[in-house]
Amino acid sequence: MFDFYGTVVDMQAGLTEAIRPYLRAKGSTLEPGRVVTWWRRTHFEASMIDALLGRDHTPYREIGQQAVDYTLERAGIAHTADEVADLVGAIERLRPFPDAIEALAALKDHGHSLVILSNGDPDMLARGVAYSGTAHLFDRVISVSEAGAFKPHAATYRTACSLVGVEPEQVVFVANHAFDCVGAKAAGMRTAFVDRRRRPFGNAKYPPDLVVRDFRELAEMLTPGPR
Repeated sequence: MFDFYGTVVDMQAGLTEAIRPYLRAKGSTLEPGRVVTWWRRTHFEASMIDALLGRDHTPYREIGQQAVDYTLERAGIAHTADEVADLVGAIERLRPFPDAIEALAALKDHGHSLVILSNGDPDMLARGVAYSGTAHLFDRVISVSEAGAFKPHAATYRTACSLVGVEPEQVVFVANHAFDCVGAKAAGMRTAFVDRRRRPFGNAKYPPDLVVRDFRELAEMLTPGPR
């Protein structure tokens, strides 16, 4: 079971590429990658708050638009709602990491069932997975909207297991984000942390079962023998 944004597809690079011409057109000299980091951190914080409130689930797109609006306002960049929506729409047009497709194919060829569990809205995921060229590799794509909360709420992982008819201990959950691995591990799954950024995991209570550099190493560890 895989996280999608930032794990299968390169969110930081893709959104940086999308916002660069926008900032240039606005006359901003801010470094695009830094603005995207603000955007993503704001989105993450807002989604965690939403999950903790115990009220109705706010769609991922709406959280994203709030985050971009706040980020641009913080940066002193005048903007419109349509411009915000266009920037958030770039999330549906992200390319996979270079090692992802070959490694996912190897896992599938060796009999693994592959599932996405993502914070994205169902329609955003449908378009994003298709754009990434990975749709044929996944047996199912699950949005946390099915559980009514964002990861790492325990209900998201439990709901995903129920939908595919497995127990948590039958799942290896793969993510580039430590918080997601922590949530999956606490829910009873085994976890694989894709440490692309070479950073400490930072949680000794719910450590990952595997730490890999990229999907290529993940496939090598989960498909023993000749390939």
